[in-house]
Parts: sequence; structure tokens; C-alpha cells
Amino acid sequence: MRETSYEKLLPPLVSKIRKEVKAWRDNYYEGASATSKALLSWWFHTEHILPGADGMMVEFRYYFAQREAIETVIYLYEVAKVKDKYDLIRYDSSGAVSTGMFDEEWLRLVIKMATGSGKTKVMSLIITWCYFHKLYEAYSKLSTNFLVIAPNIIVLDRLRADFDGLKIFWNDPLLPDNGYEGQNWQDDFQMTLHIQDDVSIIRKSGNLFLTNIHRVYAGNDIEPSFEDENLEDYFLGKRPSGKTTDSKVDLGVIVREIDEIVVINDEAHHIHDSSMTRGWRGLNPLKISITGSNRKDIFFLCKSTSPRRRSTITAQSSFKPYAIIRWLKRLPKTW
Repeated sequence: MRETSYEKLLPPLVSKIRKEVKAWRDNYYEGASATSKALLSWWFHTEHILPGADGMMVEFRYYFAQREAIETVIYLYEVAKVKDKYDLIRYDSSGAVSTGMFDEEWLRLVIKMATGSGKTKVMSLIITWCYFHKLYEAYSKLSTNFLVIAPNIIVLDRLRADFDGLKIFWNDPLLPDNGYEGQNWQDDFQMTLHIQDDVSIIRKSGNLFLTNIHRVYAGNDIEPSFEDENLEDYFLGKRPSGKTTDSKVDLGVIVREIDEIVVINDEAHHIHDSSMTRGWRGLNPLKISITGSNRKDIFFLCKSTSPRRRSTITAQSSFKPYAIIRWLKRLPKTW
């Protein structure tokens, strides 16, 4: 297939970004921080011999798609220094994308990967990179706190299988050996895992929360108010709790008490609802978000710098007039 024809099949920004990332890779990651160069070298240029499923020792390698995904994130953040959607538009080769298509003002990067191509491993690569970048780079605006959100219990159980006990970080060659490039990577990786209601001591850094979306975007302890941006609960009453919403712990409150946090929203196709963007008012997002399209993985990176306020984030669309009509129909006829 001719190159021009192939480019037309790609999403609008991919072609130009992919060419720049390849040139950057071929030039030994020039312009990246020392931490990023060390991690990229460890992941992709160091031999890793690990036990296979049959117990035999085999060489472990990340798929190229996984490598290209993390390389692209690092390149755009550190080298190209893309700050917002206006910077990203210059990569558009279709002429069909405009900044008016996106409600948010912070940076959102899209990683589009097919089902089964190893998106969870890309999550773990990004978490590891963010953690050590924040730890070792003096002026890093990343974070060592993470919130991984699943859309339902089924996906949550799949993620739990990889993250429970933080075993993905130790079973995969994510953490360089102590002493590699002058850092004690494994000793410095101090992470506490919190799964659903099993929340232990919350520290200022090194927290990994794993939950489903209902525990974060629909808290159980906040009464609906006429001042809410979404008024459905106010007019119709709160929704009944189910397996995914019944919770003794409101993680939505907990994570908003952490000053810096990376939010990784798995298969969060609801992110394109503008009410989800409005729900982050009161928070000052840092200049990066990583989004997967077509029900893939969605990441936010945000930092709270303003006084605490009651969150109005919901997993539903904004209030619509028909909600009042439905509410009136529920009233007794004698009212």
C-alpha cells in the first residue's frame, strides 16, 4: 500500500507523531530526561530472561505497540513539550480536526490500541514512568499517586488479577535493578495498593487506588442539591445501590484530598460526555491527559490547587427538562 493511502487510514494525528517518535527513537531518545532515558533503555534495550508459563526460562520482550505507546507519551510530554490541544493540532494531517471539538482545556493524548494488544501493560509502564519521573526529576509535574478506574466489576476483576499485590511491577521487568544508572529503583518503589473498600493508611505519596467508576463519580454520602449541575438525583431521588455502587468508603472524597494524582480510567467511553469534563471544576489539571478511544483506556493527570469543594462529577449526562416531567408523574394525584 502506498504511504499516502496508508496515512489516510490512520487517525488524524498519528502519521506525523509516529514519524517524529521514530526519528527520536533512532536518535537514542535525545532531549528526554535522564530518568526517561534510563527506563526506556532498561525496558527495550536490556535482555530480560524470565520464567515462562511452563517453568522454562524465556526472553521477555514488550510488543512494539506497547513500546511505541509509552515512547509517544514520553516524547510528547518531555521533548515536543505539548501543553494543550492547540499544540496537538499542528500534528493534524487531515484538516478535519479543530480545537472546538474538545471541551477540556488541559492536554489529552490518545493511545488507540486493539483489544488483546496489552493495554494493561501500557498502564503499568506509564505508572512506573510517572512514579520515577516525579521521584528523580527535580521539576517534575507528574505524580506518585494513581487512581485506576474500571467501568464495571468484570473489568475490575481482570485488572485486580494483574495489580493485586503489585505483582505486575515485579513479574514484568518494569523496575530496573538497584544500582542501574546510579539509582536504587526497586528500593525506592514504595507503593501502597488500595482495592475498593480495602483502603489502608493513605500517605502523601505512593498510593495506587483500584476501583470501579461508581465508587468515584457517584458518592453515596452526598445529598443531592438544587445547586448541582446534574439535577436528576435532586428531582428523582437517589438511585438504588447495587453491587458496583454500594460502598462503605467514598473514594471520590478520599482521592480529592490528595494534592496530586494520576487518574487512569479503563474503557471509560463516558469521558466524551461534557458533564464529565465540567465535573473537574475546582481542580487545576496538569498539562497531560492520556485517552484511549473506542472504549479503550482513558487517563487523566490532575492536581488540586484550589480550596476543597463539593464535587458534582457524575457518570450520567447533564440534567434535561424531561427529568422534571418524569418526576411530576411520580407524584401522588392528590399532591
